Amino acid sequence: MADNARQIGMGTATALVLGNMVGSGVFLLPASLAPYGRYSLLGWGFSACGAMLVAGVFSRLARRQPKAGGPYAYTRAGFGDFLGFLVGWGYWISVVAANAALAVAMASYLAAFVPAIASTPLLGAGVALGAVWILTAVNCRGVRTAGTVQVVTTILKLTPLLVLALFGIAHFNPRILASGSPAMTPVSAVNACVALTLWAFLGLESATIPAEHVRDAERTIPRATLLGTGIAAVFYIVCTTVVMSIIPASRLAASNAPFADAATMLWGHWAGYLIAATAAISCFGALNGWVLMVGELPRAVAQDGLFPAWFGRVSGRGAPVFGLVLGGLLTTALVLMNYQRGLVSMFTFIILLSTLSTVIPYLFCSMAEIVLSRHDDPSRRRPVRDTVLACGAFLFAIWAIAGTGPTTVYWGFLLLLAGVPVYVWQTGRRATA
Repeated sequence: MADNARQIGMGTATALVLGNMVGSGVFLLPASLAPYGRYSLLGWGFSACGAMLVAGVFSRLARRQPKAGGPYAYTRAGFGDFLGFLVGWGYWISVVAANAALAVAMASYLAAFVPAIASTPLLGAGVALGAVWILTAVNCRGVRTAGTVQVVTTILKLTPLLVLALFGIAHFNPRILASGSPAMTPVSAVNACVALTLWAFLGLESATIPAEHVRDAERTIPRATLLGTGIAAVFYIVCTTVVMSIIPASRLAASNAPFADAATMLWGHWAGYLIAATAAISCFGALNGWVLMVGELPRAVAQDGLFPAWFGRVSGRGAPVFGLVLGGLLTTALVLMNYQRGLVSMFTFIILLSTLSTVIPYLFCSMAEIVLSRHDDPSRRRPVRDTVLACGAFLFAIWAIAGTGPTTVYWGFLLLLAGVPVYVWQTGRRATA
């Protein structure tokens, strides 16, 4: 691809990683972690280490093969068309579902300003879908426009939370942080915390997917992946720890807006509205990044002949309009089919459809990194360190999959099986072409 078509630089690539990771979940994590007190710090530590292991895998893969499609491309290169297709298929459906969940979460936070959004399910669904189609239009204008939106929203959503964290450090109270008393062993408490916190790192692979649009991809993608993941880890740990050290665990566990409650305690009631607006912007920014993914991922798969050719067609601006519009339509259908559940129930239902298929690529890519390193130079001995790190990322992915629970694994398995007829149909067309 010509250099002038590579519109994503280091700053935008890092914002894509960071913006896609920091979405809706972080705003509720302090409440979820409240019962575990100081054990939550250990949970964050293990999750952050696991995420950095996975980020390291993607960094090495991107340096070796900076191909569009990221997890799909690496799995296909390591294990062939079928597993590559399954990862691409599952990841694409996962992104569609995640977009629905992010849009619904954004509408939920806006209900702080317009309560009717929460009390009227159809209005809530309408607000959510308005965001989906606004950002679909933005991405149809090309990756440069989408990247600008991503940088701006990332700055807007991180700044107030960082101010809260830095100001809150002066009010840090370790006795409040330790007030959580889980009725379980320390090991079980840490495991529970890891299961809660590891989901905050999903999306660390985001810079690898639009690789054809990234300038100096061999250098930019690895750096952006590691930098974005590292910044997110520090951000998560500092912000949630400060909130958990300000609000007692018994009160925090019952909070629907822990960051807003902490800001209210520090600055007054107006701060609650500021945090609600920040949360809405956070969801909007993450939704923008994932809308980009819903077009770019199937485009890469289509270019290899494993998805219908329509997904591979691009506009004069280089945007995969068909994939973006179809993704928007599927997200719309998902929201409308579930809008009567209400915003919270709808969010919970939809997010179960997307979690597992985001982690499965981590598992395959960690092993693909070992396979591809052997293909590069079979006579060269692979450093033991790289093998250990890749195996560590693999075990982290297994841990993450187990943490989703049997229900999610069940639906995720059915989701992958649903793609098999598509693979058979598409490969049959390739054979007769």
